[in-house]
Amino acid sequence: MTLLEVIALDARDAEAAQAGGADRLELVSGMDAGGLTPSAATVRSVLAATDLPVRVMLRDAAGYAPADLDRLRRDAAELRAAGATEFVLGFLDAEGAVDLAACQALLGELAGAAWTFHRALDNAADSVAAWAVVAGLGCDTVLAAGAPAGVTDGLPLLRELAERQAADGLALLVGGGLKQQHVPELLAAGVSHFHVGGPARAGGWDSPVDATAVAGWRGLVNG
Repeated sequence: MTLLEVIALDARDAEAAQAGGADRLELVSGMDAGGLTPSAATVRSVLAATDLPVRVMLRDAAGYAPADLDRLRRDAAELRAAGATEFVLGFLDAEGAVDLAACQALLGELAGAAWTFHRALDNAADSVAAWAVVAGLGCDTVLAAGAPAGVTDGLPLLRELAERQAADGLALLVGGGLKQQHVPELLAAGVSHFHVGGPARAGGWDSPVDATAVAGWRGLVNG
């Protein structure tokens, strides 16, 4: 089974993504910083607008180090209280390794919730080593483009990770510069989970999610 995850910023995005055939949403704010934690009010409105699974971002600054980990822990508790049951997070330390202490501090607030380790993996000093570490953290999904610049540069690593995902108990979710022409090659390599943001919008991030665009991706990832 393939999975199509669409980035949503608000309830209108959520409704359009569902109408277009998305399987899951990643809910964020602040895409100018690469995606930050949304407000509890936004979480409540999105959950009221869709019955799709919604993974909520826990990230408070551009880059992959937390600006205020204690505040992020409070945010996590507040978002759970608002109804969030799935999350997206991931941090690196100063050496570019997975920041286990930061990740575990937040996971302590999530009470076993399903979660995705996001594109911090692409920016790790050793992405393959980071994948192995992440596999032990308890997430079910890793969002990756395979390289900081995006999927075009990351295809060799994505093919390698696709071969490892079943053995490591992880789903590789490919996104970040994903283009339609990448999809057939990724499907052939064993990737079945795809993540789109800007390409699901007719006019980029200043426009809402477009159901027709999502439907186009839905057909494409179905092979």
